[in-house]
Amino acid sequence: MPTIQAAGLDVEYVVDGAGPPLIALHGATGSGRDHFSTQRPFLAEAFRVYLPDARGHGGTRWDAAHGLATSDLADDVLAFADALGLETFHVLGYSMGAMTALHVAARAGDRLRTLVLVSITAEREPRLAVGRKLMDPARIERDDPVWAGQLAARHDPAQGPGAWRRLLPAIVADISDQPLLSPAQLRGIESPTLVVAGDRDPFAPVAQAAGLARQVRDGRLLVLPDVGHDVLADRPATFHAALADFYRTTEPVARARAGDPPSTEVPA
Repeated sequence: MPTIQAAGLDVEYVVDGAGPPLIALHGATGSGRDHFSTQRPFLAEAFRVYLPDARGHGGTRWDAAHGLATSDLADDVLAFADALGLETFHVLGYSMGAMTALHVAARAGDRLRTLVLVSITAEREPRLAVGRKLMDPARIERDDPVWAGQLAARHDPAQGPGAWRRLLPAIVADISDQPLLSPAQLRGIESPTLVVAGDRDPFAPVAQAAGLARQVRDGRLLVLPDVGHDVLADRPATFHAALADFYRTTEPVARARAGDPPSTEVPA
């Protein structure tokens, strides 16, 4: 996969499709290639899709023992866009990637054409409590050896042997320490925003997701029934239909924010 220098990192990424640029940000412990494997063909029908690996994840080398901060992840996204020459772009974030996307929107909202936030809220709890329970390396090795093997296969080749065991505590520490966006900061996010939640997600309760959709200036809410945290894998067809409708109905605003002439090219 290609790499590009951004924020002092060699960021590994996948790129596919042609059209307006869309940066998709994966969740904690994932990678762009893995978390968006189902969405990539769909999005590439209408967008130039970029799937970067976050620092310490996949092929983007970073020793998680040095910490993993949301502010740095947001810096990385903006530096990645700059390195690619993208002045404005769409952003789709899942879980940790959605929190990163929120901070990008609060910091550089004028660069975002649209914003999709999947499986995240602006609150610390219950994300922290659930994260501490689930992302315990000792528990995973003892109770979920299959996941332990997947994590090792995903991260250790580039990050070094046992890197995933350092990554998970760093993710939990970031949830504990990350600055929460204020109501004023959330209200200042002006790009059309779609908040997506599973009604059984222990990390992001529906009530909190609904509150986030109300707080941003142009927010919409999609709640998927009988779905937990992994919206991307559990209900891809429903999710894709909602995305297509979102991009279709917000296309005039998105193009205006990019300074582009009108068009109707959106996923079908």
